Amino acid sequence: MNPEPDSLWQGLTDTARARLQTRSYAKPSLAERLATVGAEAGELTGPEARATLESAWIPGVEIFHRPVYQQRHRGWFGEFARQHDPGSVLTRIGMWPQQWATALMFAGTAKGFHIHPPAIPEGVAPADWFRRLFVTEAGNCRLRPYDKEQWDAMFFVQGTCEMFLVDERPGLEKRRMRFFIEGDSRPGPHNVGVVIPAGVAHALRCASSQDLIMVYGTSTQFVPANEGRLASEVENPDLPAVWERYFRS
Repeated sequence: MNPEPDSLWQGLTDTARARLQTRSYAKPSLAERLATVGAEAGELTGPEARATLESAWIPGVEIFHRPVYQQRHRGWFGEFARQHDPGSVLTRIGMWPQQWATALMFAGTAKGFHIHPPAIPEGVAPADWFRRLFVTEAGNCRLRPYDKEQWDAMFFVQGTCEMFLVDERPGLEKRRMRFFIEGDSRPGPHNVGVVIPAGVAHALRCASSQDLIMVYGTSTQFVPANEGRLASEVENPDLPAVWERYFRS
């Protein structure tokens, strides 16, 4: 039996008791966590999870489990996608990257938000176009102009990534997704691949003491003009005030 709050904290001063807060350990639903404090990537894979999260999911985003094979005392081998494999998510959505790249983020750093411009057909309102792509004809992936806009397909080989996604496409509900992905160096259910559509802002934060190493493919080749930034000041942290004053004096 738990003691009454007044008697439990009677050994504190009145000032401390007036300011006291206690943590709630109640667990929100998966949909709530996905949009707020974050979910584990392994909770988001598979058709059952997707079906329960339909109202919280950003259209066009894909999250799928990747097999990682451990070789004890040596290392590991991880797969991402097999071209032309009917079981592959990239095959199902009809996107195979035209360029592959790697990126490393030091422990304690963050990147983004990044966003890539969607390609809108001439004479079509953006909101109408997105509703056609992801609502009325959501199953017809052949409509997607992968060759005209950058979609990202990524995975992580080391460290832990905290990923943030925000849908900024008109005509669609503004949804947010936040989840944690483990790199291949930490094998388990949270080794996933992620597909991010054009028009969805994305940010990454290194969430462990290890440097974060990412591999990613893009549906088009790199074009600097298509690399948009939103609230990306974290990439250029300010100097300590005393350094700033001295450096500029």
